[in-house]
Amino acid sequence: MTAWILVGGRLVSTPALAALPRPDLVVAADGGARHAAVLRVPIDVWVGDFDSSKGLEVDAPREVHPAAKDETDAELAVRVARDRGATQLVFLGAFGGRFDHAAALALGAVRLAREGLKVTLHSGDESGNPLLPGQVLSLDLPPGATLSVLALSDLRGLTLTGVRWPLSGADVPLGSGWTVSNEALGGEVRVSLAAGTGLVTVLHPGEGQTALAR
Repeated sequence: MTAWILVGGRLVSTPALAALPRPDLVVAADGGARHAAVLRVPIDVWVGDFDSSKGLEVDAPREVHPAAKDETDAELAVRVARDRGATQLVFLGAFGGRFDHAAALALGAVRLAREGLKVTLHSGDESGNPLLPGQVLSLDLPPGATLSVLALSDLRGLTLTGVRWPLSGADVPLGSGWTVSNEALGGEVRVSLAAGTGLVTVLHPGEGQTALAR
């Protein structure tokens, strides 16, 4: 079951955004609800403390939480999606906005992937996927797309194919810039890891991109 989690970062209309799997469930986290109109999806549940959605009119059931809470609005939305049976989470509006929220979302995506969920972060022009050991991440990318493997820990045995600068069994230290800004050749890109934790990000090229919401 695929759930879209609408969060408060930027969202840009691109072919990559249009190609995402359609949702079985849409949960908006506070101000992320503004993305629903242009995405043309109804919101099934709208959660949060509603401090970033003043003046926003959305016809959706609300789950209201106090501002003084131990979870972010995105985490509350994830809890709703999981309670309803979601096994694939797509965070839309994941990049841009406040750095602390974006970083927490990326790290949270890795945790969710460790718990067995399939997780994608997306803003249309940029996407991210957790990279865990023993799994192969396969991405179908156009030529020229910029791809980075961010080392969230020391990486061991990183293998990367389908890019201008491939790697085979490479060891990459935490935070290294070595694996930033590679280039897809066009077609399948495959990424795998023997040990460690990473995040694979992609900048998606596209003409005529238009901002959906900010």
